Amino acid sequence: MRKEQDLVDLDLRESMKNDFHVLSVGGEIDVYTAPSLREKIEEVLGDNVTMLAIDLENVGFLDSTGLGVLVGAMKRLNERDGNLVVICTKPHILKVFEITGLSKVFDIRDDLEKL
Repeated sequence: MRKEQDLVDLDLRESMKNDFHVLSVGGEIDVYTAPSLREKIEEVLGDNVTMLAIDLENVGFLDSTGLGVLVGAMKRLNERDGNLVVICTKPHILKVFEITGLSKVFDIRDDLEKL
């Protein structure tokens, strides 16, 4: 169990690539940091954004709480006939998507250049 002083903030950076708003995430996405990610996604989507890419290339850990945040973002975008793309090549992160069956639900790509 992590102590409060051990918490690592997420590094969240916004950019644009083609028609996609890109949210690049760094750090660990877990029960402690997922609320920050959810808040940032809500902020980005607040402007009626329909194309969002979440870059997980600098994420070292992803738990079920983090997956829940991503599922919530995908549902919100689906309601707008939008698109969520996840950028990830890290085997240990991809395995989380595979084990949960979410690799069949998310559009997972290996490079931002392929947007």
